[in-house]
Amino acid sequence: MKIINDENALVIKSWCENPEDGAIEQAKNLARLPFVFRQICLMPDTHQGYGMPIGGVMATREAVVPNAVGVDIGCGMCAVKTSMVDINIDALKTILGQIRKIIPVGFSHQQKPQETRLMPFPVPDGMKDMPVVFREYSKALYQLGTLGGGNHFIEIQKDNDGHIWIMIHSGSRNIGKQVADFYNKKAVEINEKYFSRVPKEWQLAFLPLDSDIGRQYMAEMQYCVDFALANRSLMMERIQLSFSDSCDVTFEPMINIAHNYATMEHHFGKNVLVHRKGATSAREGEVGIIPGSQGTASYIVMGKGNPESFTSCSHGAGRAMGRKQAERTLDLATEQKKLDDLGIIHAIRGIHDLDEAAGAYKSIEVVMEEQKDLVDILVRLTPLAVIKG
Repeated sequence: MKIINDENALVIKSWCENPEDGAIEQAKNLARLPFVFRQICLMPDTHQGYGMPIGGVMATREAVVPNAVGVDIGCGMCAVKTSMVDINIDALKTILGQIRKIIPVGFSHQQKPQETRLMPFPVPDGMKDMPVVFREYSKALYQLGTLGGGNHFIEIQKDNDGHIWIMIHSGSRNIGKQVADFYNKKAVEINEKYFSRVPKEWQLAFLPLDSDIGRQYMAEMQYCVDFALANRSLMMERIQLSFSDSCDVTFEPMINIAHNYATMEHHFGKNVLVHRKGATSAREGEVGIIPGSQGTASYIVMGKGNPESFTSCSHGAGRAMGRKQAERTLDLATEQKKLDDLGIIHAIRGIHDLDEAAGAYKSIEVVMEEQKDLVDILVRLTPLAVIKG
């Protein structure tokens, strides 16, 4: 962990040895906010985001910053260990084919609305104090159990003991974006009206926690966190059925962890609102998931409860280059060969898939080394096959 000092701001503690300049500048902006508590933390996977760096952790008092949570509220990981200790290529392809039939990816939605009992609040009439969720509820029924696009994925993996695992990375789909956009716009309007000292160009407009609009955002944000978990849970349930249709298998309980949210916690003697944007909780004894890039290892970890990071750790490997940069600079044949040589059924088929190639991401091994004071590794997982959004 390194210290980044700025004479006009609170301290920045970085577990990334070489954070990019844009991420540092955004962290300095965060550290100058009048309501920030104690310090800003940058995880090993940090890189520039919108307003706040991805892989950033910030604690505040009396205020919440929608852009410090992000647009994919509640996005996170889930993983399940199976009883299988071997799977041949034909069985793997059969399961992948079934998954593609039952899990819509990208912009695709369900053909019919899913059952309301699967939603966090089954009865829409109970949501009238959450106007965005209420407005988007019917649409969300078609998005439940869908993967989405970007860096979201379903991966079949194998641990060091040979056991097969299922891992999913997905979020709150469009309902999370609608909530994020609505409340960031409200925050900008309120900050302008009351002459906030936070410059608009920082993209860090805030809402007072003790205001009606602040409480409303917190309620809608939590709904999106719960929806994202419901979304992952439904996908996992259906993927398990695909496995069961192909072989005799049992499943251990699902591990789940989110990485875009804000929650009240107790740190350094104070109750504060911890914002984790592209970062996950790593309380002492807490089991979490840190995925690598496509074609590299992922890890099941246990938190060490390090107070210096607000008991947080990275949410993945982190991008080494932007999406367009990856498409311009990475060589398609080279990236495909890396995965083919490893025997991985992958999703790098054309130029536009290079934004999710391994070469677009940081080394997961470096990321894990940089946060060895934050988590212990429980299981190392290597990929067998991946479906990308």
